[in-house]
Amino acid sequence: MSLRFKKILLFLGLTFFVNYSMVYVYLALGGKFDNIGIALLGLAYMLVPMITAIIVQKAIFKEALVKPLGISFKINAWFFFAWFLPPLIAVAAMGVSLLFPGITFTPDMSVLFNSLQGTLTPEQIELMKKQLVDITVHPFWLMLIQGLIAGTTINAIFAFGEELGWRGFLQKELNFLGFWKSSSLIGLIWGIWHAPLILQGLNYPQHPQIGVLMMVAWTIIIAPLFSYIRLKSRSVIAASIFHGTINATAGLAVLLISGGDDLLIGVTGLAGFIVFGIANIALFIFDRFITREPVNEIIKNISNSETGG
Repeated sequence: MSLRFKKILLFLGLTFFVNYSMVYVYLALGGKFDNIGIALLGLAYMLVPMITAIIVQKAIFKEALVKPLGISFKINAWFFFAWFLPPLIAVAAMGVSLLFPGITFTPDMSVLFNSLQGTLTPEQIELMKKQLVDITVHPFWLMLIQGLIAGTTINAIFAFGEELGWRGFLQKELNFLGFWKSSSLIGLIWGIWHAPLILQGLNYPQHPQIGVLMMVAWTIIIAPLFSYIRLKSRSVIAASIFHGTINATAGLAVLLISGGDDLLIGVTGLAGFIVFGIANIALFIFDRFITREPVNEIIKNISNSETGG
């Protein structure tokens, strides 16, 4: 068994064991998957790939962390691309959703207020409506600004917990497969890793079982964008910003529409699949015919620097 294969198996074994055990113990102790419970567990869940990557890379195999795993704060244009692309994806997903039968545009955000009925009292909802009437800026823009700020701060910090594992450690170890194969395999693993949370209602609360398959397919289709940003930026930090901002702005895709369900609308629904599919086609064209530095050349240079070639 090669050293690379041992490292990959050890990383995946530790990551899946710890994460799956977390959900099992949480449920065994009577934990509830309400809004607060799933949020807190989800945040802790996200940090595990980072911890196991550090353990395998540094503690077990005594290898360097910073440069091999792409921990770089050297800002370049790809950082800004990673920051501003997610809200464009959310708006595009909203637009695609509106093409489906039964989906309507509701700028008064009545769907949001209806969804809050089980969380807030009628008085609190009425107060919120009054506050929204009093402000001159539509809440969509406020949530956009909030999402962009969160995407580069608190969300990016927790997203780094995932990205150091997936696009830092695992990307490095699977680069020998080439860009498309490695990113697709990472996407497959990444989606299966989400399964315990999806089964408890994360992302697809209306369809948790089918949601597992949807999540795996979704992470496969979005993984090339994550890997491309990580490799072109030379930084897993840029991938973390992309990840954090997607999480922070995904709600924009369903804020102003009504109808459909979690399998159809939004960034993680069929609408999102279509948008990311188009984005992958654009990525392929850009990398093949436009950029002066194709991503597989970057991978080759990384491999040469690791082997001293």
